[in-house]
Amino acid sequence: MSESVSVRCPVCRREHLYAAPSYPCTCGAPVHPPLDRHGAPMAVTHQVWDEAWVAVECAVCGHKAEWPQPELGCACGTVLRIPVSGGQDPAPGVEPGAGDPAPPRRTFQPITIRTARDAVTVAALYLRWLGYQDIRRADQRPPSGISLAARGLLAQVDPTVRPASPRDVECLWLTAMTESAHCVYFSLAGYTTEARTRADSLGVPLFVLDLTGTPQPVNGLADELGAQT
Repeated sequence: MSESVSVRCPVCRREHLYAAPSYPCTCGAPVHPPLDRHGAPMAVTHQVWDEAWVAVECAVCGHKAEWPQPELGCACGTVLRIPVSGGQDPAPGVEPGAGDPAPPRRTFQPITIRTARDAVTVAALYLRWLGYQDIRRADQRPPSGISLAARGLLAQVDPTVRPASPRDVECLWLTAMTESAHCVYFSLAGYTTEARTRADSLGVPLFVLDLTGTPQPVNGLADELGAQT
């Protein structure tokens, strides 16, 4: 269980007791980002993807993977980034998961979706659960949402309240085609009927992100992807 640390908001000076959330390692053990008790929290004025993740090593199997940087929302409206002690950078020259034996797949552990960032985190966790360990933000900017990339895969995460359209699906498919990669779409608001039809014809797996944090397959391609071992 993660230890709690006292955090003071640098804006309003309120005191908070914060415990880092746990995430499931591929071996099934819970992983907690190690909090720096002596570090000062930083007020986040805007989110930068590269700064929103931290590399954490599993204490059980030693596998290192990237997880969301601990953050806390203060009652004054300030988002505080909680400092993490040591070992924040991935090992140089080593891709997470490269050459590692594939462990038996555990049950996916959902994370409640409250923000757009939570939706992106859930999609990244689900892709990692499927076996894609080198999840990162893609270089391309989609028409809506955020693109995630892994070796041989391009994923789009749309956390808006608008159902994805056929054009959204086509743009993802075309971008993936130019990179000779497979693609998958995650949407918080679902898809139009036309988008589902277009996805089936193009071979794009579709998932809906429910608020409990569990990606739900929308078409048969998504069912097949989620059933892979």
